[in-house]
Amino acid sequence: MRLYNGAMFSIRRLLAMTRKELRHVTRDARIFFLVTLSPPFILFVLSYLFSFDISTVRVAWLDEDRTPRSRAYLAAITAGADAPAGGQVRPYRVEARMVDSRGALDAALTAASVEVAVHVPRGFAAQIDRWAAAAGRAPGAQVLAVADGADALSATQALVNLGGQTAAFSAGLVGEVAPGSAVTAGPVATRIWYNAALKSQWGMVPGLLAIVLTLPALALTLAVTRESEVGTLEALVASPIRGSEYLLGKVIAYVLSGLVSLVLAVGLAVLWFRVPFRGSFPLLVWLTVDFYLATMGLALLIARLVSSQQTAMLVVLLVFFVPGFFLSGLILPVNTSSLGSTLLSYSLPTTHFVQIARGIFLKGMTLPELARPAALLALIAIASLAFSLLTFRKRVV
Repeated sequence: MRLYNGAMFSIRRLLAMTRKELRHVTRDARIFFLVTLSPPFILFVLSYLFSFDISTVRVAWLDEDRTPRSRAYLAAITAGADAPAGGQVRPYRVEARMVDSRGALDAALTAASVEVAVHVPRGFAAQIDRWAAAAGRAPGAQVLAVADGADALSATQALVNLGGQTAAFSAGLVGEVAPGSAVTAGPVATRIWYNAALKSQWGMVPGLLAIVLTLPALALTLAVTRESEVGTLEALVASPIRGSEYLLGKVIAYVLSGLVSLVLAVGLAVLWFRVPFRGSFPLLVWLTVDFYLATMGLALLIARLVSSQQTAMLVVLLVFFVPGFFLSGLILPVNTSSLGSTLLSYSLPTTHFVQIARGIFLKGMTLPELARPAALLALIAIASLAFSLLTFRKRVV
């Protein structure tokens, strides 16, 4: 069936081009792996590489008080990995190694055998008793925690974990104060939504989908540049197929193939990494098509500007992968401190898909709530595809 008569745009030629490209994707093992199998495989690797969870916090412990109070504090710190911590489930454990001097504490930090050194001073229990007798109006007990700042990320998480356990221990002491007093466990009550255990993989795995699902766009760029590079584009010049039918047929084929990789990647995230999926899967598929059209529109622009597969691969990696890790909000929040950085970040399709994937996976967000990133992806797709279709010419240079 033809949409227009004569040499105008033809649906029949478009479908024929799509079928031809789908056969090429399924028959070429390298392209099939790149489009369909490599996204879940790379997601598996990157999810472990970018896992920032600490399963074990190693602590050097110096107890100079040596009282039941100080031993109870140690027991609270080293409770089981899944014990409640301030109302949250604690997915880590603390390994405490007892030392007998300040010099031993310093040596443990210098040797990097522990992440934190804790010093419980003499008078720890007596200060707690005075605090309880004064109904919380006397200064409380203090301990010294020193972290190894050579690894800033591990040190920060270790101190946060240790602080949470200390707060839970302090909250348990409130019941010892006389009833009716104004003492509370703390000035702020905290609650964590969507990821109560603060597992970094729950946020990283959906976010990494925005990185690995750019591989079909890479495959599309290589396919277009390969036909120009090896000379098979000459057959297109002699055929009745139009340039728009040629490009759209390729885009549709790679979008359909990419949806297979989406299903595999989502299955990996849910079944292997145990990331909760609280939203609508059809909505995720629909918005992934939106993302694919945006990335493939940019991929066609790249293929239009370069003439070799090697150069095309390098440019795609520089456009999608490198900025995707550092400018899209995947690891750090999007930098909106200047107009230039804001425009650069929001010009990347990965920035918007990170929001979409995390929103659907963890928050169960709906289309109205995701309208803004979806609309921006559609804008990028329309602009890039329109420019590629209008500037493509059937000719061999």
